[in-house]
Amino acid sequence: MAQRETGQEKAQNLKELGVQAVPEQKSSMFCLPIIGQIEGHIVLPSQNKTTKYEHVIPQLVAVEENPDVSSLLILLNTVGGDVEAGLAIAELIRSLSKPTVSLVLGGGHSIGVPIAVAARHSFITDSATMTIHPIRLAGTVLGVPQTYEYLEKMQDRVIRFVVQNSGVTERKFRELMFRTGELARDIGTVLVGREAVNAGLIDEVGGLAQAVGMLRELSGKEGPPRGEQPEEARSARQPKKRKPKPARGGR
Repeated sequence: MAQRETGQEKAQNLKELGVQAVPEQKSSMFCLPIIGQIEGHIVLPSQNKTTKYEHVIPQLVAVEENPDVSSLLILLNTVGGDVEAGLAIAELIRSLSKPTVSLVLGGGHSIGVPIAVAARHSFITDSATMTIHPIRLAGTVLGVPQTYEYLEKMQDRVIRFVVQNSGVTERKFRELMFRTGELARDIGTVLVGREAVNAGLIDEVGGLAQAVGMLRELSGKEGPPRGEQPEEARSARQPKKRKPKPARGGR
């Protein structure tokens, strides 16, 4: 019976992951992927790749409560999605007492921006992009003053969160958000790799090795030798002029 179950597990791994055996991970670091579209209160079509906030929130609570988990690595490749669901995830990441590091791979667009900056330290790869644009509504929209007031309040929530948790100023972020002529049929800005760092949104350009090394450093462990890091990653480690982040619980 055990042999048959093992065969079933191999078949399932091959179907879902493309491999027969999943390498056993022995690490105190928890990896949380934020991929595809962030799904909120409305279920998206089955062909959409989604991150469901009702799945992510319990994982974040478990990270905080589990004594065997020492730190959290957030990997982002998302087009954005539900604003309130994204802000809920970002607020939980910000309020964790354990070290958190985010790494933007591919894209960290729209509501993915607050999630990226919610970590204590953030990285972005050279080829990754971040799209900053005004809040949008889908579905039926009532053309009444209350609708526009609601949109403005929701937009202010996003702006306030990003400004409080990164080095970008409110004036600069609003300028990026409302810039015209850069996006086809839209208002906003696309930042590629180092442009996000220069704007003050992301802390450093780097990859997986740098993100894991920073988590070890924040956890009080020894990170990878500086000499083994790429020259660009070493030069990116400079004292940053950024606002102090809110105090974390339990620290």
